[in-house]
Amino acid sequence: MSIQTNRLSDPTVRAFVSAVNSHDQAAFQALLTPDATMADDGSDRNIADWADREIFSSNGHMDVESEADGGRALVVSYRNDTWGEMRTKWQFTVDDGKISRFETGQA
Repeated sequence: MSIQTNRLSDPTVRAFVSAVNSHDQAAFQALLTPDATMADDGSDRNIADWADREIFSSNGHMDVESEADGGRALVVSYRNDTWGEMRTKWQFTVDDGKISRFETGQA
């Protein structure tokens, strides 16, 4: 059972999920601090390259299964055209309404 995006607790994370699912690259970028960082399976990645490859050019989509930590930790059924569907975990660091870091990986 997934959680509807509009019911996610943290407004910044909610906007992130919405941007991913609507493939809105401008909205996605606007949610990040200028020096935002990210990691995928424990390895730091370039956000722009990673987001283009894993989200925007491959039809990435997040179905949120559960949330914790006030909505800043998610378990997501994530799918894209490259990898198919997989269960992933996402952890967000939010500062003043912007994401300064997110980490994702297999759940």
